[in-house]
Amino acid sequence: MTDAVITGMLGTARAALERFHDVVVDDDGALTFAHGGVLCVVQGTELEEGLPVLNITCVVAWDLADPDVPSRVGLGVGEGLFGTPRVVRGERGWDVTLRYAFPASGLAEAPMGTLLMLVVSSASSMRAELVDD
Repeated sequence: MTDAVITGMLGTARAALERFHDVVVDDDGALTFAHGGVLCVVQGTELEEGLPVLNITCVVAWDLADPDVPSRVGLGVGEGLFGTPRVVRGERGWDVTLRYAFPASGLAEAPMGTLLMLVVSSASSMRAELVDD
């Protein structure tokens, strides 16, 4: 039953996202899309029995040379209400992601779209403050 619930949640998320973006469905069922230079993936999983969730991960920026990136992110650059930022030192600079997981079973397309776009908007705001495009 859980696989059907996760598939249903991903289907609703896909319909909601396709109102705004071109969405690709990966072989594992994950949804990928881009928004304003931010690459995003939505995946479904069951945290524990009876708790299916969707997880959205946004790759905000990568290979940033500015040594103040961790401090800027820690002090709330692009501050939003939805998502947890993470800064990791890569080979060529700082990589920044934003993740948000939420129980999505039973959400209709419009509320799902609103929630997902709030996360994506937070990621885009972070990118705008961190990257000179």
